[in-house]
Amino acid sequence: MSKFDGRPIIVTGGASGIGRALVAHLAAEGAHLGIFDINGSAAEEAAAATPGTASAYCLDISDYEAVETAVQRFEEDAGPVYGLVNNAGWDEARPFVDTRPEFWNKVLAINLVGPLNVTHAVCRRLQHREEGRVVSIGSDAGRVGSSGEAVYSAAKGGVIALTKTLAREFARRGVTFNAVCPGPTDTPLLASIDASGSGRLVKALERAIPMGRLARPEDFCEVVSLFLSPRSGYITGQTISVSGGLTMHG
Repeated sequence: MSKFDGRPIIVTGGASGIGRALVAHLAAEGAHLGIFDINGSAAEEAAAATPGTASAYCLDISDYEAVETAVQRFEEDAGPVYGLVNNAGWDEARPFVDTRPEFWNKVLAINLVGPLNVTHAVCRRLQHREEGRVVSIGSDAGRVGSSGEAVYSAAKGGVIALTKTLAREFARRGVTFNAVCPGPTDTPLLASIDASGSGRLVKALERAIPMGRLARPEDFCEVVSLFLSPRSGYITGQTISVSGGLTMHG
């Protein structure tokens, strides 16, 4: 029997970066994946490349009705949802005083409102099933702060707080909630933040990280899989950093 034995799991932002690595890993472990992404063609490509069963759903997770429709479609295609990975995210590095409400609203819509929407739609279903897993990809920016990412840090701090609160609310219902916080990671998002193209940001980060390199998308797969596992039902409300030692909590 495979680890997930066909259990339906949604991954938001599953078409690229960390999300795509998670989709491939979880599908290989036997999950039935629902790839939720605003980039429909990339989601279809990711689903086609997956070594297992995966379906693509094109939607904006900041739109609650679109989320509800997509979750319903996924359940019709795959069966009752078992797990959710809140992975989709977006940011641009800007000094806080140089930002305006339009920018705040976009960052919060993708990084906080989106996870709220998808988690709510999934949890309304999980609350009656006595089994389920929700893993949210936070950020060390939400734990220790990050210069140039004030609003993003606030949003990810909110995701961590949401995770802990729902872990308490659902503790007796067999549904667990945990968060994984990446440190600096070699993804298109980081490349967009280092807009100068000089590579100086990456070099500075590599010097600061004890392991001497940026994280890679596949570095997060095992811990996410652990939190999603049917055998991990006694782990809830936890936040773990995966940062090569850049941040250490305990």
